[in-house]
Amino acid sequence: MRVYQTNEIKNIALLGSAGSGKTTLAESMLFEAGIIKRRGTVEAKNTVSDYFPVEQEYGYSVFSTVFHVEWNNKKLNIIDCPGSDDFVGGAITALNVTDQALILINGQYGPEVGTQNIFRYTEKLKKPVIFLVNQLDSDKCDFDTIISNMQEIYGPKCVQIQYPIATGPGFNSLIDVLLMKKYSWKPEGGAPIIEDIPAEEMDKAMELHKALVEAAAENDETLMEKFFEEESLTEDELREGIRKGLVTRSIFPVFCVCAGKDMGVRRLMEFLGNVVPFVSDMPKVHNTRGEEIAAESTAPTSLYFFKTGMEPHIGEVSYFKVMSGTVKAGADLTNADRGSKERITSIYACAGANRIPVEEMHAGDIGCSVKLKDVKTGNALNDKDCDNRYDFIKYPNSKYSRAIKAVNEGETEKMMAALVKMRQEDPTWVIELSKELRQTIVHGQGEFHLRTLKWRMENNEKIQVKYGEPKIPYRETITKAARADYRHKKQSGGAGQFGEVHLIVEPYAEGMPLPAVFKFGGQEFRMNVKGQEEIDLEWGGKLVFINSVVGGAIDARFMPAILKGIMERMEQGPLTGSYARDVRVIVYDGKMHPVDSNELSFMLAARNAFSAAFKDAGPKILEPIYDLEVYVPSDFMGDVMSDLQGRRALIMGMDSEAGYQKLAAKIPLKELSNYSISLSSITGGRASFTTKFASYELVPNDLQSQLIKEHEAEAEEEE
Repeated sequence: MRVYQTNEIKNIALLGSAGSGKTTLAESMLFEAGIIKRRGTVEAKNTVSDYFPVEQEYGYSVFSTVFHVEWNNKKLNIIDCPGSDDFVGGAITALNVTDQALILINGQYGPEVGTQNIFRYTEKLKKPVIFLVNQLDSDKCDFDTIISNMQEIYGPKCVQIQYPIATGPGFNSLIDVLLMKKYSWKPEGGAPIIEDIPAEEMDKAMELHKALVEAAAENDETLMEKFFEEESLTEDELREGIRKGLVTRSIFPVFCVCAGKDMGVRRLMEFLGNVVPFVSDMPKVHNTRGEEIAAESTAPTSLYFFKTGMEPHIGEVSYFKVMSGTVKAGADLTNADRGSKERITSIYACAGANRIPVEEMHAGDIGCSVKLKDVKTGNALNDKDCDNRYDFIKYPNSKYSRAIKAVNEGETEKMMAALVKMRQEDPTWVIELSKELRQTIVHGQGEFHLRTLKWRMENNEKIQVKYGEPKIPYRETITKAARADYRHKKQSGGAGQFGEVHLIVEPYAEGMPLPAVFKFGGQEFRMNVKGQEEIDLEWGGKLVFINSVVGGAIDARFMPAILKGIMERMEQGPLTGSYARDVRVIVYDGKMHPVDSNELSFMLAARNAFSAAFKDAGPKILEPIYDLEVYVPSDFMGDVMSDLQGRRALIMGMDSEAGYQKLAAKIPLKELSNYSISLSSITGGRASFTTKFASYELVPNDLQSQLIKEHEAEAEEEE
């Protein structure tokens, strides 16, 4: 295989909802380019994409697949991404390292919620978009309705390049209004028969051609002037206008294919090779210092590793993009993130599970290497003339969590190593060792996402695991002021232990004045503040510690021990053992012994005094509340709202967005536990949602009583 220069390389992300036909289209593209001799099928489990056992088990793409085709002296690097929202990490990664999004529309259903989600990511990343209506041979396909829906959702930027003469099982021809030709195919597909447009289609074709010419001309002043003068553009001028419109996202061309029959694929690839922007046409990526990295072959070499695959008999396959410079087999580079030296012993052009060795790759190209000793997903390798790091890929928050444990506790360490390895393949699997909850928690994008992790753990790693409900990280606080004192006294021969602490606790709020006077049981306590320490707690909220001791009742050297004792109890609140927060503690009196007082004595005295005061201060349990946004088709809105209200959610607002309803709500984390399963069930998988932590709020009284009883029962069992 020859070496391609930067101005001969195009990088494309292949995207679409589950079932839209991406894997089948990838097969046809590889077949047309001569990379494979025979097209595989998803049913036969012999496709270039979806070659991992878990994908063949479920019949869904789980990982993105990197492959390339050579077409018209251009190299098209294509990343075929999973369609399920649960595996959105692959799509986000691909969009960040490519320059063009090719979004498939399912010809049976038109734009789906998955399509909407993907399009939002292209908006955020400012990536060009080409829409591709697939499955035109389905008897459910209504092309005119699909186009109408697309223009309603995406606006007049959706411009048809092609339209089918007829859809359904007999589909075999379309009109191309860029070339103004009719394309038709024999039953086996492949090479088209190209003819003049029939008279009965000419009016419609001319109308769409004029709309295309006008849309292309809008992206270039020279073309616009010519359009006003002649009302037409040449084929090359059309292509140039469309290319400029793609870069600025002012045009979304719409193509037609039947990937399963290999109809329209060759024409699509011609367009991708001739019109899609090159790497050099797109905005430059920045390193972590905010410096632009130019995709130039003569610049210092810098590679970004965006994906790691674990393959049987090979181990780690590390996929990279050449951000700048030229990388050659045998190059010695430095890992900017880990400080280690790395030799790139081999470089491959990707073709799914197959790899084609090449001697070198230039800026903008995408390739892979194997058996690197110390390279992880997200790392950068540089030559001696640069020190670039990259963090431009941002993944969405997790939506579904489960506590995981090995069935055989002796395999816990092995399980953890496997989890870390799997996260290299999919960074949206997040592993949390929660000291607070005393659980190992895996977070993912949905139930199917975590079910896949479990399948791989049990079938690939041979480790039996079980999922459980993750505990909720409740918080405890107080609602009123309370006073307590405690004397710790212990004598057991030799030096004894003695410490006495008197303190007051009260709820803390930002900006509250210093304490002055408290009244308890008819007695007045005046405070004389000598020192204040404000502690931002790692679990959220604050502890404010005030020294108001007068007359030397407690030596200043014991104050750190008193604070330590209070912090210990803050880490294990008296109601449910959860972390406490937003408390102000005023130590105002106490007693010492000239011989027996020490740090341990005051730490224990403070801990017990704080616990007693906390219980008298109207203690309350707080629960985490999340902001929830649900994207749902209008006809399911009532059912979704009803379900949310049953989950103690507070509806904050509703809005229409691109053909879907957007519902905003605040919901307790406890109620989000199985929400992804419920939403999928209610809407038939046609809705999606995002969550973000908002705040901690008081739990209802009945739930607080239930939580306290459960904690007491657990404590008794442990005893």
